[in-house]
Amino acid sequence: MNREEFLAGLLEVMESKEHWAWASFTDGTVKKELLHFHFEQEYETYVRDFPVLIGWAFVQCPSAEARRELAENLFEEETGGLVAGRPHPELFLEYPRGLGMDLKRFEVIELLPAAQQYRDVIDNCTQKRGWSVAAAVTTLFIEGTKYERGEVDSNAPKRPEVPLEQHPLVLHYGLPLAGLALTKAHRKVEGAHRQSAWQVLLDCVPGNDRESVIAGMNDMLLAWKSYRDAVAIACGLTK
Repeated sequence: MNREEFLAGLLEVMESKEHWAWASFTDGTVKKELLHFHFEQEYETYVRDFPVLIGWAFVQCPSAEARRELAENLFEEETGGLVAGRPHPELFLEYPRGLGMDLKRFEVIELLPAAQQYRDVIDNCTQKRGWSVAAAVTTLFIEGTKYERGEVDSNAPKRPEVPLEQHPLVLHYGLPLAGLALTKAHRKVEGAHRQSAWQVLLDCVPGNDRESVIAGMNDMLLAWKSYRDAVAIACGLTK
């Protein structure tokens, strides 16, 4: 698999990272009293442990160039020391806090079966398949969106950013702007994180790792779609 084929394979996965129910989470369709399922499952599947997941890629990586990029990402996620001022998992909890949810629910979360399967795939990809797969599934699949082509092609659209006052949680659920601390942090660092992710994958992943990276990304995509199906059902949605 050459570089162009590798890029095309990665973009194909990311452009398939869409879910039928997502519009209902952004237009106010999901009832506020059910929205906690979304936040709890996201927090438990990857948000709380995201710095650790990146750490798995870092500690397995033989490339100093790639390690430096991963280390910067890890440092910001774990401490907020570059931009956010607080660990990103803590900032995530400002969403449910601002919506008046009981944060004790986030201390012990029972994953839905499909969410557990998704987490199992994440753990397998980050711990059992080598640094290249670990870096891809964390910095590209988990952090990235269907708009990744815009990060490597100046003619393609990048991820849209609405004004904070029009954020769906503010507009439809009454979240105070202060509750968007993580959104604000992401807007400051995500451009650099996207560039870093693509640089590491395209410039540092060995050619003989590329097929396994694409396989891992496809495994993540399938598990993620099933996981989001389960969350949608828990939030009262039907396809």
